[in-house]
Amino acid sequence: MKKEYLIYKLSEQMKEAVRIDTELFSKYDVKRGLRNEDGTGVLVGLTRIGNVVGYERIEGGGLKPIPGRLFYRGYDVEDIVKAILDEKRFGFEEVAYLLLSGKLPDKEELASFRELMNDNMPLAPKTIMNIIELKGNNIMNILARSVLEMYRLDGAADDISRDNLMRQSLELISKFPTVIAYAYNTLRHTLYGRSLHIRHPQEKLSLAENFLFMLKKEYTELDARMLDLLLVLQAEHGGGNNSTFTVRVTSSSNTDTYSSIAAGIGSLKGPLHGGANIQVTDMYHHLQKNISDWTDKDEIDRYFTRMLHKEVYNKTGLIYGIGHAVYTISDPRALLLKDLAYDLAREKGKEREFAFLKLLEERAIETFGRVKNNGKTVSSNIDFYSGFVYELIGLPQEIFTPLFAMARIVGWCAHRNEELHFDGKRIIRPAYKNVLNETKYVPLKKRG
Repeated sequence: MKKEYLIYKLSEQMKEAVRIDTELFSKYDVKRGLRNEDGTGVLVGLTRIGNVVGYERIEGGGLKPIPGRLFYRGYDVEDIVKAILDEKRFGFEEVAYLLLSGKLPDKEELASFRELMNDNMPLAPKTIMNIIELKGNNIMNILARSVLEMYRLDGAADDISRDNLMRQSLELISKFPTVIAYAYNTLRHTLYGRSLHIRHPQEKLSLAENFLFMLKKEYTELDARMLDLLLVLQAEHGGGNNSTFTVRVTSSSNTDTYSSIAAGIGSLKGPLHGGANIQVTDMYHHLQKNISDWTDKDEIDRYFTRMLHKEVYNKTGLIYGIGHAVYTISDPRALLLKDLAYDLAREKGKEREFAFLKLLEERAIETFGRVKNNGKTVSSNIDFYSGFVYELIGLPQEIFTPLFAMARIVGWCAHRNEELHFDGKRIIRPAYKNVLNETKYVPLKKRG
């Protein structure tokens, strides 16, 4: 039997093997996707790290939509961001300290933490050469493989003591920007024939500034502050998001830090999770070309209606960047990002494009409610604006998802540390109901 035919035959057999009657999920009260019937997440754990709030439970078991709120260690992220912006300073390092330790740092602690982060940013020569030799056109894969390479260079890689976990956390958070910047510069050299730049991180620069320096050297102060804001807003989002839960699941088996974080990277890489901002960006550019009057609400509504009816664009029936698993009336991250994004658009001479994006947001929400008519309250999420901001900063799409990882590594490490050291630790092992009847084994010589 030819290999190609065998693969085809196995694929056809798999089509039947994976078929499960969807009615069985209700029959056995199975929570598909770990979701309850009302769309909320199944409660599988407790945490003291992050909290995502988008609704209130009311008497009778229903849900009441409320403006979204996000908390880091009990602190409202809106308060953190407003303080950072008012004081005109970079905040990602402060948030990292808070999420890892549970405490806000004082000035001396924050200064020492920044210095430690800068000290850890340079990569070992072997890691740099590994990035250059790996090549490839997907930086998330290079990031995952680079993390696994760090295991080999860590003399205490399997040690899960508290002190060692904190050391590994700090090194990973510090090195992610360097790995991503070097990986992209290698990619542009390999695929596009551009010069290969390996710029070393600089002292006294924030993590956001150092990343932009290593990636493209030239940037404005507002570029760096926008990137810092995005890192702050995406550093943590509760234990139930797909990649963080992946890190907690793998950590519960007592595996090493590098294997667990590489698994989280693989989860975040998926287009239904970390790749959403790329989809929003692609949709936005499509709409720029296909909407003749960027101020005409009726034209925009008609086009969105056709999108929801799967008639135009990619015919999925989706408007990317609209709706969220938890947030209902608003995503606080999107609101905070939008406020500063206007300043960046004005600096880059892109006010018209920003106004078009804001109008798209308004009309998408209105059209979704009218066409779907399902009573569901939706808002834009952070992805609706993040890709636009990345492009204004001058960042290529190849690093949009890696930038998400560069922020979320903080939350991953905090949740891993909590999973491994809280009282009552237990390996995560949910159950699956087998719905196939027993079958009598047939000897090989009797099979047709």
